[in-house]
Amino acid sequence: AMPEKLERRIIARRAALELRNGASLNFGFGIPGGIFGVIAEQGKSDDLWMSVEQGVHNGRMLDDRLFGAARNPEVIVSSIEQFDYYSGGGIDITFLGMGEADRAGNVNVSHLAGNLIGPGGFMEIAQNAKKVVFCGTFDAQGSKVSWSQGRLTVKQAGQIRKFVDKVERITFSADFARRRGQDVLYITERAVFRLLPDAMELMEIAPGIQIERDILPYMDFRPCMSAVGTMPVSVFQ
Repeated sequence: AMPEKLERRIIARRAALELRNGASLNFGFGIPGGIFGVIAEQGKSDDLWMSVEQGVHNGRMLDDRLFGAARNPEVIVSSIEQFDYYSGGGIDITFLGMGEADRAGNVNVSHLAGNLIGPGGFMEIAQNAKKVVFCGTFDAQGSKVSWSQGRLTVKQAGQIRKFVDKVERITFSADFARRRGQDVLYITERAVFRLLPDAMELMEIAPGIQIERDILPYMDFRPCMSAVGTMPVSVFQ
């Protein structure tokens, strides 16, 4: 099913625009699980090879508390074999969650607000995929947005910033990604960023969003803004 929460639905639909027919895909737990509903809605599953780290390939992938399971999977392998596949560069595009990101493009999912969460299979997958699409809300704890009359409105900013000057821990190294030539995107409900050779670039903003009012005051750094586009309206409807 499509995610009920507006932010999750927007992020899932925008992330789904990065899907490519014939691509080998991996999906991480959390917000990326919402993409399964978009794939089902668009009837695209036959054109993709999907997997999750639990070893399940294809079928009707399940979200939320049942993440890691699928109805009618085509293949089920052990987690050890699955990570051989990931470590060997078997993934074209991975869609992963994002705890916080910094001005260099590093991402932290393993150590947030002083709590050790652990990286799980995140590092193995993120640093070996050809393209990485991070999916997460722009800020956290209390953030509220609404969509009406073709505009996204920020009703309330979150108390926790996710775009910080320096991440608490580096779970995804932007320097390593640059050396490997990875294509890296950071998708939120109000803005999309991408990794450049020397910075983070603000690539798109949602219709109705103003950079000086809704984006920059809630970030610890000023991203590169050479040519900011608009997220497609289809993502929000």
